[in-house]
Amino acid sequence: MQNLLKEHTRYLIEDAWPQQRKGIVPVDESHRITALQAQLALFEPQTKAQELLHENTLRQFNTFYEDRRARIYSLTSGIPPILWYTVAVGALINMILIWLFDLRPHAHRLLGGLISFYLGTVISVIALMDHPYRGALGLSPDAFELIYHQVMGQ
Repeated sequence: MQNLLKEHTRYLIEDAWPQQRKGIVPVDESHRITALQAQLALFEPQTKAQELLHENTLRQFNTFYEDRRARIYSLTSGIPPILWYTVAVGALINMILIWLFDLRPHAHRLLGGLISFYLGTVISVIALMDHPYRGALGLSPDAFELIYHQVMGQ
């Protein structure tokens, strides 16, 4: 079981995560998860303590599996287009409202610049959150590397 966990963690760090950054769903991962699940199913607890430990392990595996499914789903899904339309309409309304103000040119440029900066920041955050695992700014496998080195002693 420990060898399967080591191999899977190593696979996540070296193979799966770079694929995710490119928007590719890792294919080999499901075989590794099935092997882990089969090993867990084969274990027969002999004592009450082993039974409790096994039950907790199965619960943790279930959480791990759900988190994995959410990670894989986030590679193929994105923010709905209606959100982008809402942001575009909001930007247009802001531009029209600023245009309607009767201000001196200096104040007009300052107000327009501040609102443009804020709107650009909001759009950037939405775009980054759309695909959290992709690109250089995406989530990194640092947590898996830390676990691999500390817990598994590699």
